[in-house]
Amino acid sequence: MKSYSAAVALAGFVSSVAAHGYISSPTPRQPSEGLKAACGDQVFNQQSSDKYGNVQGSLQNLQGAHPDCRMWQCKGIPFDNAGEIFDYTPGQTIPMQIEIRAPHDGVANVSIVKVSSDTVIGQPLISWDEYALTSSPISAHPDWTSFDITMPDVSTECANAGDCVIQWYWDAPSIDQTYESCIDFKMGGGSGSGSGSGNRTTPATPSAPVASSAAPAQSATPTTGAVASPIPSKVVEAAAPSASAGAGSGSGSGSVPETFTITTFIDWLKENAGSDVANKVRRMVAANGEHARAFRV
Repeated sequence: MKSYSAAVALAGFVSSVAAHGYISSPTPRQPSEGLKAACGDQVFNQQSSDKYGNVQGSLQNLQGAHPDCRMWQCKGIPFDNAGEIFDYTPGQTIPMQIEIRAPHDGVANVSIVKVSSDTVIGQPLISWDEYALTSSPISAHPDWTSFDITMPDVSTECANAGDCVIQWYWDAPSIDQTYESCIDFKMGGGSGSGSGSGNRTTPATPSAPVASSAAPAQSATPTTGAVASPIPSKVVEAAAPSASAGAGSGSGSGSVPETFTITTFIDWLKENAGSDVANKVRRMVAANGEHARAFRV
């Protein structure tokens, strides 16, 4: 009986630390003492044992008040943990490698994020409407894990180490799991057309103080193609269209109820706007705020 209980406990532990995805190249930020200081021991211990895990898992381990913990930016790992800072030039081609250890149906993008405001600069550098599908082996889609990005001219916004990151973002709404990983870089003026990982420098102090808000500001959302739609400023604007407008796959009663709880409102969304919209709002509520790359409208 004891051996059976031990086996069950071990299986549960293995399941809880099952790995999923992270940038393997260029070298991204790694969980270290800066994460512990910003987000606490529990988050640090979890990510140190499984850096491939999801944002929501870290949020569940967030204990106490941590005003400097920005979980929705680089999964809470701050600039203090920047191991390598790359010096890129406009037009430079950057090969990227992603390690996916457990696929989950979702969407993904790679964007340049302004750290101080947690906003995406310009358009996503690359994006996928279907990413890491469980119905198709990873080996059949090499573009999910090995691809190139071309650096735009962000020398004005990203001149100093700590100003910006290249952030890989993968969201799997059906299981409410989101994965993020960040590369630190800086960019001087001028142009270039080279390829590779760029010149490496040691970490430096950011040129501007980083805001302490845990919930990021609004910014562009990824799309397949050149145009990204703006984030709606309110949940209702993003997620409560009438049924007659054809906003989703549901076929419910249409008008928003005069009184409702979060649970009944999400149920209403599922019926009238479709499960995808309802899941996005449910994720936002669980995250205690809006996320710059959480919505696709």
